[in-house]
Amino acid sequence: MRKKIFWIAPLAILAMVLFVIVGGEVVKLLWNWLLPGLFGWRLITFWQAVVLLALCRILFGGFRFRGPRRYNFRRRMRERWENMTPEERERLRQRWQERCGGFEPPQARTTP
Repeated sequence: MRKKIFWIAPLAILAMVLFVIVGGEVVKLLWNWLLPGLFGWRLITFWQAVVLLALCRILFGGFRFRGPRRYNFRRRMRERWENMTPEERERLRQRWQERCGGFEPPQARTTP
């Protein structure tokens, strides 16, 4: 297990550095190719492109990890629903009807 960590940490750092370099260069090239010609804006440097990339991540992407957490929440709620008695389900439906005007019980996803 320790040997695996010694490989994963440097690879993760390398991947982040590579993402910043490639992402910054792509943003710079796209900006300098498209925006000065269309709108007359100035050319930007690599570091300005990296900051622009970070700013877009903050404004539009946030800092949350959107991976399996969402799936786990849905799975847990579906399991709770399946473990409820019919009386508990009906009470929950009534409470949601009072609060929100409707309720759709969680359904299992079927993947093809």
